[in-house]
Amino acid sequence: MKKNVLGRTGIEVTELCFGALPMGPLQKNMSVEDCTEVIAHALEKGINFIDTAQMYKTYDPIRKALKKTGKNPVISTKSTASSYEDMEKAVNEALEKLERNYIDIFFLHAARVETDVFEVRKGALECLLSYKKRGIIKAVGISTHNVKVVELAAERDDIDVVFPIINKKGIGILSGSTDDMIRAIKLCSEKGKGVLLMKVLGGGILINNYKEALDFARKIEGYHSIAIGMVSKEEVDFNIDYFNGIYDEGKMPSFEGYLKRYMVVDSLCKGCKTCLSACPNMALEFDERRKKAYINQEKCLTCGYCTASCPEFAIRVI
Repeated sequence: MKKNVLGRTGIEVTELCFGALPMGPLQKNMSVEDCTEVIAHALEKGINFIDTAQMYKTYDPIRKALKKTGKNPVISTKSTASSYEDMEKAVNEALEKLERNYIDIFFLHAARVETDVFEVRKGALECLLSYKKRGIIKAVGISTHNVKVVELAAERDDIDVVFPIINKKGIGILSGSTDDMIRAIKLCSEKGKGVLLMKVLGGGILINNYKEALDFARKIEGYHSIAIGMVSKEEVDFNIDYFNGIYDEGKMPSFEGYLKRYMVVDSLCKGCKTCLSACPNMALEFDERRKKAYINQEKCLTCGYCTASCPEFAIRVI
């Protein structure tokens, strides 16, 4: 499989990155054993890049897959922490649970944060830069849905890797259009940033147009890797074949990790509105008459971030 170096980081990664979100408790909630088997299969088949996050809670199967295979892939993770202290806890949690003495890439997890993100998360960024200076973090980045934030990141010397949302339909993109994001990605590349693309399948909305969606993403100038969530060995094999130039629509798996919907259970919702700020695409809305939250399915990226935010466990995957 093709490999690229992430900008000026010197970190070489496969064009296909294994996204660990769908298998975790925010989405499919697979057993640690099953997750381990899928990740190990991906590593054995040649993928050398895994993306996860503190909130995904998938460190355990990643660690077990590394031990099972003896492989040492590039691992990126992220945290929504804003203070130095909270980010330090997140970094140490990743090191401890992955049983590593370094993290390849650590992102500020800032999907819908606005252009003041570098001020709001100043303490967290200082922490990541401190750990980078000590060699414990190899590269610092930001994960975002916001075009303007991608443009800002391109101009910052303290950001090494950018992880923007991009897809053919513009699903989930904030503060700009698909074309705007493509231009921002190109700018990042020109400035020497590593670029990892997310949600090229629109959180599953574009799964029935798999080849068209992936072909579109791979024509974007300046990206280095594409993160795709996978929950089965069949999905791993199909994705790897596509990135190796083999595409047989007849062999397309069910992509079960994408076949899901989220809903708010009215009887459990207390109307606290906590979930509204958790959604990266503002798909959670509030009915003032009923005093209940609900999900606008046309906006939902099926990421599952909202489920962990609800104190009443009222948001369920169906």
